[in-house]
Amino acid sequence: MAAQHRSPQPGRQLELFRALPGAFAPRDAQDLMAYPFFSLAKTHRVAPIDFISGDIAIRVEAVPDHGMATIWDADILIWAASQIVEARDAGLRTSRFMAATPYEILRFVGRGTSLRDYQRLKAALDRLQSTTVSTSIRQRTEGRRHRFSWINEWKERTDRDGKPAGIELIVPDWFYCAIVEDALVLTIDRAYFDLTGGLERWLYRIVRKHGGRQRRGWRFDFRHLHLKSGSLSPFKRFAFELRDIVRRQPLPGYTLFTEVEIGGRVLLTFEPSASCGKAVKAFVPSGTRTGVPSGTGLPCHREPKQVSSPGDENENCAPNLESNIESNLKRRAGDVDNCHLPYTSQDDGLPSFRKDGFHAPDPLTAGETMPADTSGASR
Repeated sequence: MAAQHRSPQPGRQLELFRALPGAFAPRDAQDLMAYPFFSLAKTHRVAPIDFISGDIAIRVEAVPDHGMATIWDADILIWAASQIVEARDAGLRTSRFMAATPYEILRFVGRGTSLRDYQRLKAALDRLQSTTVSTSIRQRTEGRRHRFSWINEWKERTDRDGKPAGIELIVPDWFYCAIVEDALVLTIDRAYFDLTGGLERWLYRIVRKHGGRQRRGWRFDFRHLHLKSGSLSPFKRFAFELRDIVRRQPLPGYTLFTEVEIGGRVLLTFEPSASCGKAVKAFVPSGTRTGVPSGTGLPCHREPKQVSSPGDENENCAPNLESNIESNLKRRAGDVDNCHLPYTSQDDGLPSFRKDGFHAPDPLTAGETMPADTSGASR
């Protein structure tokens, strides 16, 4: 008989779950991928995150001593979710009370194992424990909010020589139930841990959550992305950095585009990358993006992506039925693709874009000056 994975009743002692050995697929909690729960900057952030969209409300608060938990700190929660899912699938008993060595955690998330890395791990645990979250997500009673910290408590063990011997931590019930009872997890690419910028890490999670692996991809409005990020950067700076990410194409498994609608609204489009071979430097037809793959019998270059007209907009915003059923509920439709926000590019403070159906010009080659960053965000 398969082991049961029910949340313990209040007052009941938690059983210890020891981390499983081995390198297995990393999993991420879908709610953490879709909503603004973390700071995207490595600098100390105390300003809270307040996000409201439909019936979804989120408030994240930090204390001055440690600052808000960052998107790099969230790697520990990815490790925890991966451990719980792996054990559950193997029929093992799981628990919110987890034990592991610093080495196991650091290696899983692609970090080094030096003394400095261990000290950074402890600082991340402190931020996760001191950051508080209040949210209406998955609360059955209207108006009710669940309040918790990303780690209820944690402690480190040492051996007789004073060397680190292990870490014990307790993840919140809200997080644990999403993984075990609701199965709201997605496998992510291990190359995610190699992404160095906070914005590109956040963008990968958004793309993976909403775009999944469906062939036609997904589209997001620039302003809606700014709202969902919880970033302190001004919108103009945020939009500039988004277009720079489109230029660099750093997200594993996905290709990004920018589109401009006839009315002037700027969209970010993404779709799964085609595996055509390795990129080479070669002469290619005019209008083709750089980095043209080769090594196959069929040509891999492609013309710039066409902008949809108002008449076929609904067709382009296809529901992601393959990997993201939850995001297509009618009550969250506006929160997923946001294809009908009424404003124009004049409100964006963005440079002029062509409206003939081609990509917006590359901001780094079009002579635009980078807006000043007043948020301390790490690029």
